[in-house]
Amino acid sequence: MCAKIDALNRTVGRLIAWLILAMVLLSVFTAIARKFGFGSNGWLEGQWYLFAAVFLLGAAYTLQQDLHVRVDVLSKHFTAQTRAIIEIVGHVVFMLPLAVGLTWLGWHDFMQVWQHNEMSADAGGLVRWPVKLLIPVGFSLLVLQVLSEIGKRIHALATGEQP
Repeated sequence: MCAKIDALNRTVGRLIAWLILAMVLLSVFTAIARKFGFGSNGWLEGQWYLFAAVFLLGAAYTLQQDLHVRVDVLSKHFTAQTRAIIEIVGHVVFMLPLAVGLTWLGWHDFMQVWQHNEMSADAGGLVRWPVKLLIPVGFSLLVLQVLSEIGKRIHALATGEQP
């Protein structure tokens, strides 16, 4: 199961890498358009939506690739087994409850925006539900990846292999 979750988040990570290019191109276009007096709040909000997508959907990929920021001052002196135990405890006590809670809260927020068909308050702005949907989707992917990481660490402890 861990391999399937890893493959899912690896695929999502590769896809959202293209959103960074789209975000840069939209940013350049918006700057040029504003210079010539035909800018739009919708284009600015589109940049924000793309940034939110990269950040929220990329969190699980970042965890899976072990690219997140961490302080290794002490852990580099621990054995692989001790590091695995610390990571399991950290994921179970901190990351999993946070990600599950934010998934639930994000879904609730999305449903309210969806039901009220909420729009941006700015003239020419976008509908809000797509960006609100990114919150529960992104944190759901993170929950899955946290479960995968826990499974890999438990397997490493049981077999003595590196995760």
